Amino acid sequence: MVNMYRRDMGGLPHQRGFTFLAVLAAMLLLALGSQKVVTVLAQEDQRERELLLLRTGAAVRTAIGDYYESSPGSAKQWPQSLEVLLDDQRSVVLRRHLRRLDRDPITRSADWGIVRAPDGGIAGIYSLSEARPIRTGGPELELHGVRPAQSYREWRFVYEPKPDDERGRNS
Repeated sequence: MVNMYRRDMGGLPHQRGFTFLAVLAAMLLLALGSQKVVTVLAQEDQRERELLLLRTGAAVRTAIGDYYESSPGSAKQWPQSLEVLLDDQRSVVLRRHLRRLDRDPITRSADWGIVRAPDGGIAGIYSLSEARPIRTGGPELELHGVRPAQSYREWRFVYEPKPDDERGRNS
């Protein structure tokens, strides 16, 4: 019986499937190009979140320093929680050292690692992320007071008070 629906493809037998292979190769190139674009975009996003971490950490460190230095009386006090930086009620005048507590831009969590002061208060913060930073040195890290590290967890934003003799000279 003769198949009436079968068409004669024409051409030589070794030419069949060429279009299929060309489309397959084009799809492969498109996939590889898309993968490169996604990688670049992800790295750009990580760089932006890294810069935000540097700025947020530096702002919290400054707020901790303001809280410590503005302690009423002669005994300096460290904040007992990050929330007191939002609403310092140790004196008659309300003082806000921070406008808001930002989330950790790397983990996207409200949880921060806490660096404890000698009296048990808070001297600084750090990210809880174990991810490897893109920035491993240079002026940006120095500007924000951070040392090069193998993970974001090692970037510590800690307020270090000046010794008493330096404080007296600067006043």
